Formats: sequence, C-alpha cells, structure tokens
Amino acid sequence: MYENSVHLIGFLGADARSRTTRDGVPLTILSLATKRSWKDRNGEWQSQTEWHRISCFAAVAEFASSLRKGAHIYVSGYLRSREIEKQAGRGKTNGARARAWEVRAIRIAKLDRAAQEDLPSDTPANNPVS
Repeated sequence: MYENSVHLIGFLGADARSRTTRDGVPLTILSLATKRSWKDRNGEWQSQTEWHRISCFAAVAEFASSLRKGAHIYVSGYLRSREIEKQAGRGKTNGARARAWEVRAIRIAKLDRAAQEDLPSDTPANNPVS
C-alpha cells in the first residue's frame, strides 16, 4: 500500500500569484507558513516555522487566486518533486541540479472566521473547493 497525502493549516506569507499554463489551465502559487512549538529540556518554549510552496490548478486555482497575505487556510493535497537548475548569480545557471518539493493542492478551505461571517453561505470560502 502507498499513500502520498499532505494536510496543512497555516497562514499565507504573500498574496496568491496566478497565471495560466501553456495549455490554458489556471495555475495559482501560494506560499504557506506553518509553525510547530515545543518545550525544550529547560522548559522553555521553542518554535520553528516551515514554508511550503502550494501549487493549485483549475477550479482550486481560481478559488486560491483571491487569497491574500495573512489568510488562514487549510490545504489538502499531495507532495510532488521536480528537478531544477541552480542559479549561479545574475540569472546564470551553473549546471548543478537540485530537487524542489511542493504540495499540489486538491482542496483549500479559508479558515478566517471574520471573512466567512460576511459572506453568503454559497460562496467558495464557506464551500471549499475540492
């Protein structure tokens, strides 16, 4: 049995960036921050923030395109990796290859309570896209 699934809850670090693929499919990229906290051996609170690249396509991308920096969201999806060329400075590549990881979103829900209370019940924020 195999499973590749990701579930994240966090805050957007920037406004959504939207474009269209060569095939005409809507694409939106999100930058999501998640945080974990724990007490160390001395009883002091420590925290660590992780940044995640979220790729959204089609209907999910159309919903995500309206999201703004600071939005509190839930993302469900799966991990994808892709090979990229490392930059050597001034836009030049040095031939080195690296692997970049991203989450491909299948479902996004906006968790901001204040924003949801102002919307009618049939809006995408109250009916998450899957």
